[in-house]
Amino acid sequence: MSGKKILQIAGDFVEDYENMVPFQALQMVGHDVHAVCPEKEAGDTVKTAIHDFRGDQTYLETRGHDFEITASLVEIDPADYDALVVPGGRAPEYLRTYDEVIETVQHFFEEDKPVATLCHGPQILAAAGVLDGREITSYPAVRPECERAGCSWVDGVVTDGNLVTAQAWPDHPEWLAQFLDVLGTDVEHGEPQTAAADDD
Repeated sequence: MSGKKILQIAGDFVEDYENMVPFQALQMVGHDVHAVCPEKEAGDTVKTAIHDFRGDQTYLETRGHDFEITASLVEIDPADYDALVVPGGRAPEYLRTYDEVIETVQHFFEEDKPVATLCHGPQILAAAGVLDGREITSYPAVRPECERAGCSWVDGVVTDGNLVTAQAWPDHPEWLAQFLDVLGTDVEHGEPQTAAADDD
């Protein structure tokens, strides 16, 4: 398998799991992932937020980790990347106000490259005007603005052409599996090995 070059857009208070899990998992299977954030350089950090579901009408947000940005958004060329990941959390509500973020997202759709997003990430896609006629999902509270952007909202992880969407981090296993399929990534699953018992 030849690894792909994947761009991931982060920002302060990006959801911790939704940012870190795909960042690490995609590298684990051989892809090269670069994390960028407007107004941040490689080596700078963003603060993450942990969104938990504890029976309230909405999620509870607590402070997560510091996450290191690995490339500069103003210096990279989206044409050099094969795919895009847009995590959720609180970051998308302000990241969508940056022209360079919108233009970067639009490039991946114009070129029909694989895109994976979940939770509040589709807020950026809605702002970029790339959801018209699509079938997607998102965090349910984001459904109204997604539908106003022209998409058909469905319940559950969904792949529509090059776009893979999910509702939140509990969907990671299915969301990442579908994204790997779109990327054309084959993951070998061998039989688990157990240590032989000592005979003495």
